[in-house]
Amino acid sequence: MFELTHLTWREVRETARTGIALLPIGSQEQHAGHLPMGTDTLLVEAVVDAALAELGDDGPGVVRLPSLPFGHSPHHLFAAAVSLSAPTLAAVLADILGSLAESGFRRILVVNGHGGNDEIMRLAVKRFALDADVSAAACSYWTVTEGGDDGENPGATPGHAGWFETSLMLAAKPGLVRETDPWQPVDPAPLFDKPPYPGLTVERHGEWARVGGTTDDASLATAEAGRNLLEHRAAGLAGAIRAFDAATAHSHGNQ
Repeated sequence: MFELTHLTWREVRETARTGIALLPIGSQEQHAGHLPMGTDTLLVEAVVDAALAELGDDGPGVVRLPSLPFGHSPHHLFAAAVSLSAPTLAAVLADILGSLAESGFRRILVVNGHGGNDEIMRLAVKRFALDADVSAAACSYWTVTEGGDDGENPGATPGHAGWFETSLMLAAKPGLVRETDPWQPVDPAPLFDKPPYPGLTVERHGEWARVGGTTDDASLATAEAGRNLLEHRAAGLAGAIRAFDAATAHSHGNQ
């Protein structure tokens, strides 16, 4: 694994011939009263770094870019966020991806840590591969989990500032976790988190503020659960990187 920030331009050109450029993206937004604004960025970095460590020297050549710390977070501006509009985030991703292609990369992977970025990121990758001679891929770190059991919560999904993210932060950055606020479930439950029909996306005005910015009880989080979550997510991402490498190793003149 190489860090783009540490390479010279000649080293970039050399590694770009066969390597995979990996861009983590996150956000700066409220995470209730106990987690920092940069939680999504910190967690995607933790999963990416653990996955690259698992790949080790025998894995594919990966050039890790600095994380893009801002994302699409207008739904958190009721409290505090630094948010890019959807067109701006799409344009930023297009510029970054285009720059990587101009610099010689032909295989690019975007790894996301914030739910609000997911659709924008995937569309940006699709559009980019239509116009440039590249192989591009995208995932959110929780969508490529290895195995189906996450200890206390099988099949756990992130939610927001609740058990999942707080457990991960207790494992990855425990010094940044404050005391959790008492959990107060609301009735009716927010539709963005519990849609009335499987596969249906529902947004109702004002719900994030109504639930106080969190989806579930963060007081149930533990560092042990977080380590388990991190292990599964890192293993899944490492597997995704290996699969992307194998599927594209002989594309675009790569040998």
